[in-house]
Amino acid sequence: MAGSILKQERVLLLAIPAAIAAYMAEHAIGEAGKTVSLIAAIVLIGIIVLVSMRVAHHAEILAAKVGDPYGTMILTLSAVAVEVLILAIIMSESSSPTLVRDTIYSAVMIDINGILGLAALLGGLRHGEQPYNDDSGRTYGVMILTAMGISMIVPEFIPQQSWHVYSAFTIVAMIALYALFLKMQVGPHSYFFSYAYPRKTHPAGQPSNSHAEEKDEGSVPLSIGLIIAGVVLIGVLAEFMSAFLSESLEGTNAPPALMAVVVATISASPEILTALRSALRNRMQAVVNIAMGASLSTVILTVPVMEGIALYTGQPFIMAMTPVQTVMVFITLIAAAINLNDGETNAIEGMTHFILFATFIMLLFLGL
Repeated sequence: MAGSILKQERVLLLAIPAAIAAYMAEHAIGEAGKTVSLIAAIVLIGIIVLVSMRVAHHAEILAAKVGDPYGTMILTLSAVAVEVLILAIIMSESSSPTLVRDTIYSAVMIDINGILGLAALLGGLRHGEQPYNDDSGRTYGVMILTAMGISMIVPEFIPQQSWHVYSAFTIVAMIALYALFLKMQVGPHSYFFSYAYPRKTHPAGQPSNSHAEEKDEGSVPLSIGLIIAGVVLIGVLAEFMSAFLSESLEGTNAPPALMAVVVATISASPEILTALRSALRNRMQAVVNIAMGASLSTVILTVPVMEGIALYTGQPFIMAMTPVQTVMVFITLIAAAINLNDGETNAIEGMTHFILFATFIMLLFLGL
């Protein structure tokens, strides 16, 4: 039993000597030049992604045991925890006042346009129209719009001398929004976020037990312990990754928001695979919960943590989005409101979001 667990968690075991090696060789790598620092940063990013996938795997095990909507909530919260941890570590070493804003914006673009778009596109090409509960799409959309409006659009009009007052208000507003959202998601409105799929059967006519087998994989205490261990390892690795990446990009023509995109991509990588698998299995409700739920959780949980850090240090972040970012967010949320309004997605709807994601990447490399 122990040998089997060690074999399955070899990625976590690999991350431990990688963290030790990064600690021991940190100064040597920094003195070896930008190329070596970039290679070290890429290697650590790869390890962080693999560890985050193991975290997501154990979150999926817990999710399968408790069912929706609790399941996808556990998955998205684990991803957001990774994002907040990495972001907090990088912020301690970075002087960029826009890193938090750019990371949240990038995460929303990746989650809604990248994950949802690609999943709906591939799922639509395989299955045609894919059903889901349209209540969830509308609920997620209006809450994302409200949360981003309060925390990332209105700050443009707040006088500098009043930033700490509005920052405190934003923290309270985000907590109130998320508290109500959780009450809805696990309480009387939980049916908004679930969908009754037809049960599949084997050719012999017997119900498939694949889901039951998935639910029996691992134990709850083991999965919780490995999730915590994985998050701790990610935090340690992220500190060295941030230092190496900053060293390699210093003085180059790299896009200013590249670090933010790296953080958002790392946290979203497990969700991408989970969403694509769900779409190809014709389970679009899980995709909507993951993509839209991750976007909402990123905004509504990252903002109060980072605003709290700003109040504690007395140094405000620039949270107001640029005009280009604001336009992209509005186009994305309007497209999502239209596409997620009828209870079915298709390849055309997926393609519209994926083109918006491609536009986001193009704007990144244009420095906008």
